[in-house]
Amino acid sequence: MRVAIGADHGGFPLKAALVTQIRDLGHQVQDLGAHTLDPTDDYPDFAQAVAQAVAAGRAERGIVVCGSGVGGSVAANKIAGVRAAVCHDAYSAHQGVEHDDMNVLCLGARVVGAELARELVAAFLSAQFSGEERHLRRLNKVKALEAGMAGGRRKTSAP
Repeated sequence: MRVAIGADHGGFPLKAALVTQIRDLGHQVQDLGAHTLDPTDDYPDFAQAVAQAVAAGRAERGIVVCGSGVGGSVAANKIAGVRAAVCHDAYSAHQGVEHDDMNVLCLGARVVGAELARELVAAFLSAQFSGEERHLRRLNKVKALEAGMAGGRRKTSAP
């Protein structure tokens, strides 16, 4: 699998360990930065790079690492076709893929330690979307929400 990864200064030290792990798991890594520690860099830049790689099909999954994971998740979810989530437990990291077709994992380097981060990445990368009817139905509703927001249009009617 092709995996894009990016991190700002808050996630920079953890990213290096995760790149090694992803390769050790047999996946191809696209390291989209940061490539040097710069305390003035901004998480949206790296979240955007990872999310666009996933949305364009240059990567099948993405990982964004910042201080809390929250900002990376917010930014990545602005890219159409991306379903990003912050995960701090292994259940959510695999269940998000299996039930919700999550394609970008966001990690908070200041929240999870290196060992837990490795567990989360392994759970995320080994999971597959179930394709069950109820999960497809829900995913299609999420995609419809996204389509309704395209071009600044907003659907306001509730079911």
